[in-house]
Amino acid sequence: ETEAKQGWLGALKDRKIGKALAVMHAHPESPWTLDTLADHAGMSRSGFSARFTQMIGLSAKQYLTEWRMGMARMKIMQSSVSLAELAAEFGYTSEAAFSRAYKRVFGVPPLREGRAEL
Repeated sequence: ETEAKQGWLGALKDRKIGKALAVMHAHPESPWTLDTLADHAGMSRSGFSARFTQMIGLSAKQYLTEWRMGMARMKIMQSSVSLAELAAEFGYTSEAAFSRAYKRVFGVPPLREGRAEL
């Protein structure tokens, strides 16, 4: 496999994995599971999981969490938002679950960044 077919850009261009990435990016609030993402890709769950991880270098769940948290971080830096708003916008059922995921990705609680440092 050539380098052009590997990594995030290659995954976006991949007919099947690209479909899953597109729905994750368009609807980060959706309660995505490996099954629903595999359905969007038109693949089996195990085939999707293996191909996604091979192309991106992260599991679909890890990628989704990092994508959501990156988007949340931009929002925190740009505006005054509550944990409840962030949790709902990025698909978390509670502020606590969102905060744990954010801290796991960035090492700090979500609202400790942004406004306090600006």
